[in-house]
Amino acid sequence: MSVQSESPVWHPFTQHALQAEIPEIARAKGAILQTASGRKILDAISSWWVVTHGHRHPHIMDAIKRQCDVLDHVIFAGFTHEPAERLAQELIRLAPAGLSHVFYSDSGSTAVEVGLKMALGYWHNRGEPRSRILALEHAYHGDTVGTMSAGARGVFNEAYGPLLFDVERLPFPVSGSEQGTFDALEAACRDQAVAALIVEPLILGAGGMLTWPAETLAEMKRICERFDVLLIADEVMTGWGRTGTLFACEQAGITPDILCLAKGITGGSMPLAATLATAPIFEAHYSQDRTRTFYHSSSYTANPIACAAALANVGIWQSEPVGQRISTLSTLQSERLNRFSGDQRFSSLRQCGTIAAMDLACGDPGYLAGVGPRLYDFFLERDVLLRPLGSTIYVLPPYCVTAQDLDKIYDAISDAAELVNAA
Repeated sequence: MSVQSESPVWHPFTQHALQAEIPEIARAKGAILQTASGRKILDAISSWWVVTHGHRHPHIMDAIKRQCDVLDHVIFAGFTHEPAERLAQELIRLAPAGLSHVFYSDSGSTAVEVGLKMALGYWHNRGEPRSRILALEHAYHGDTVGTMSAGARGVFNEAYGPLLFDVERLPFPVSGSEQGTFDALEAACRDQAVAALIVEPLILGAGGMLTWPAETLAEMKRICERFDVLLIADEVMTGWGRTGTLFACEQAGITPDILCLAKGITGGSMPLAATLATAPIFEAHYSQDRTRTFYHSSSYTANPIACAAALANVGIWQSEPVGQRISTLSTLQSERLNRFSGDQRFSSLRQCGTIAAMDLACGDPGYLAGVGPRLYDFFLERDVLLRPLGSTIYVLPPYCVTAQDLDKIYDAISDAAELVNAA
């Protein structure tokens, strides 16, 4: 069953004039989405990178049901509850050492927005006028005003330019040219107005699934420390095992000053986000002076049901061999990606943990490449959910995906390239 164009629903990142019918998903389990008519679609992008262990993992579903019988929601300004307290303790235990405080919100964009505001509040409350933000070129950090400002300028935010503040871009650290990034970072940090650098560790998501080394991240952290500039790690996508470790920062051996988490925090079941900060960030806002309060909130901050789902997710990491599943998936991805090695239809084959990506050699680059919607439609006809970033095809599946599932995905990619070449 598909929903016709007269539906009143306005879908995200969807040009309704070009997509008259939208499939209606009625059920999901594991790596499979099922439409109302019974058609089964393989979710090869974890439903926008959120589903980790698979749809409707029983432990998470049970935790949600139990919490629904106890407490649905309560204002989090001036109140607290057990799921939020326990989850905060678990996040601090799991996160890189030195992060000590957890601020809850409800999406990746708000987690990053909170992080940016924490950084500016830190310097403001210390009486030091630092307000400049540094970011990597090609970066994407979300769709709120602050996160759009931190992201690269382009089709995502062109219409909203009057709202955005200026951010200094550092060259993306292309392999072999990292020194240029280091030099640009050091030069920028010499300006004492710089408050923070924000990065997506090891791989840029919507910016094109561009990978960069852990050693580069470690050196950028060292430069930031030398100039007393805060480092914000946007691990909204990279967290919860996507890059091969629980958090991407682990591979660089660093602790950011601020860590932004969302997407997989609940295993993909409920909206929830968390922004973790070091003690100095919190202490800069801790005062008898109420003007130094951190003025940010969402109505559904620390929703108990979402926190219960996140606790169940943490429990799965503790009780099931998630690390082994990630390792196996990474190996399976590598084996199938290698099938296109030397294939002239593709370029820039790359992988970061469980994420694999490649560029289709079609002479039509960029997010608005006309080949993107054609590829999406072709994959969907093959009962595979892949959502290319223009001519960049990426595979980011849940950890329960099988070797046979991956074969189906990569067969579809190969056939799609044939279709494009024949057009």
